[in-house]
Amino acid sequence: YCAMASGFSAGEAVARAPQEPTVPSLDLARVALLKGHGVTLEAIEPMGAKVAGLDLKGPEPPAAVLEALQAEMAARGFLVFSGQGVLSGDEQCKASELWGGRQMHSTHGVHPKAPNEHIFRLSNDPDVGINGVGPQWHNDGSFEVGVFSHVGYHIIRVPEKKGDTCFAHLGAAFDALPRATQEFWFRLVSVNATSGVLHPMVHDHLITGRRSVYLHLGMTGGVLEKIGEDQFRLLGEDELQKLFHSYNDLLNNGFPENGGNYAISYQYQEGDCIFIDNLALAHKASPQAHFDAKEQGLRILHRTTVKAMKPFLPGFNLPSTATQELLRDAQETSKGKGVFVAGGLGFRWDSTIRMQN
Repeated sequence: YCAMASGFSAGEAVARAPQEPTVPSLDLARVALLKGHGVTLEAIEPMGAKVAGLDLKGPEPPAAVLEALQAEMAARGFLVFSGQGVLSGDEQCKASELWGGRQMHSTHGVHPKAPNEHIFRLSNDPDVGINGVGPQWHNDGSFEVGVFSHVGYHIIRVPEKKGDTCFAHLGAAFDALPRATQEFWFRLVSVNATSGVLHPMVHDHLITGRRSVYLHLGMTGGVLEKIGEDQFRLLGEDELQKLFHSYNDLLNNGFPENGGNYAISYQYQEGDCIFIDNLALAHKASPQAHFDAKEQGLRILHRTTVKAMKPFLPGFNLPSTATQELLRDAQETSKGKGVFVAGGLGFRWDSTIRMQN
């Protein structure tokens, strides 16, 4: 994915915003094309869609089918391939490589019970899988120049009680922002705490062109603001706290129970294999996903991550990764009030919440 919106002027922002936040309906032409190949789509409200008639264990579908499905993934955020049974690790990897960069990009720790090195095995029982990951809104692979294009989630064991994954549509979230906030966020670039990689807070999605927001709430060390020609400053502590809380509130406000129409807490069904467009959506684990297996029931989820289609660059003629000189100059421009927290979870924007990557 290439960040295409980072260098936009305030005039361009005004021309395109604000709008009513919406997730697009299923594209009728794509629905018809897929139906001709025996594949049906059913919209999930307020976002996502369910796919039937395609066996992920079977031969690779025709290119036109894959293109249509990937376009719907980009537009509505995620697709649920239902009734898949239990995929082996190799079968899940094969299905993952149908999308985006068409190649696995695996950077996670490998649990002893994972079927192969590409499967990130998650569970609420640490003896069975890795526990406690991703409680805050984020996009996977944010420490990479090329953020993962797509992510797969295959439920191996559905808990007796809830163990959802939450998704928020980042294009609709941008449209929900006040105009002044949109213009401010246009000027911002996040600095990853572990790698120093730079990513724009606003970009145009590579496939849909949808203007979208982006921020990792569990691995960002600081945020740069462009304030002049080739001049940047680091946001201060109070500014970062306000920014992170605003982003968190924006995505949480998308849930229907909060009056929104661009976020969902998806409850897994047996046989579900979900694929998301990783820059169309942010995601987080629901609190119940981490509850003790003795109380909640055992939850096992296999995650896969797919190579980027293009680098996700910050724009503004910035390098892909922050240099010491860039951070030093930005700190001087901030008159010593700027904040960058290197390593681990980065800037702790709320001391009362749990954070884990």
